[in-house]
Amino acid sequence: MNKDMLVSSINEKTDLSKKDIELVIDTMTDVITKALQGGDKVTFTGFGTFRISDRAAREGINPQTKEKIQIPAMKVPKFTAGKALKEAVK
Repeated sequence: MNKDMLVSSINEKTDLSKKDIELVIDTMTDVITKALQGGDKVTFTGFGTFRISDRAAREGINPQTKEKIQIPAMKVPKFTAGKALKEAVK
């Protein structure tokens, strides 16, 4: 499912316009992104939690040249599914 399909699905179940739904989805992703950038985690009870995870620096191998390369430490977003979501997809 992509964003357009999500907007259409929400539109069928509510009286909201597609333009309003897109605005809400865009605003939600912006707010979640800013919260993660600030080091916060975002939890939707029963659905899941978005958080930032630290990845340590490590040595890797370039698959084309087999040359060893240094991969720097970085922060990556993670999503952990909540109990209700896990149960729903079993």
